[in-house]
Amino acid sequence: MTGSAALAAGLAAGLAASAALGLGVGLLLVVAGLLAERFLARRVAAWGYAERDDDLMVRRGVLVRRQSVIPYGRMQFIDVTAGPVERSLGLATLRMHTAAAASDARIPGLDRAEAAKLRDQLAALGEAQAAGL
Repeated sequence: MTGSAALAAGLAAGLAASAALGLGVGLLLVVAGLLAERFLARRVAAWGYAERDDDLMVRRGVLVRRQSVIPYGRMQFIDVTAGPVERSLGLATLRMHTAAAASDARIPGLDRAEAAKLRDQLAALGEAQAAGL
């Protein structure tokens, strides 16, 4: 039995057994939904980026905050990806690949047009900075 089917069966049994139990379960589900919405809102707000003269600064993290600085000249290539959910919402994720294996520089939740524009802009800046090495 899947989790959603078990939940539906439990709710139906709870409502049939006692209206108070059904109300309690319903309130519990509403509270859980509100907490999940607040967590997701904080998670989305935790991502940010800033384009500076020589590098790109990416910030992320709800509990553990991380701030990465990626020099334009060190970017090897910039990738724009969009999964099925992102495509349905018109969003994309921009990933910057560097020579460092531990580099996880990405900016999720960008509008598709903004992601493409930022990719082209970062590629141009990367080529200009790499030419000076």
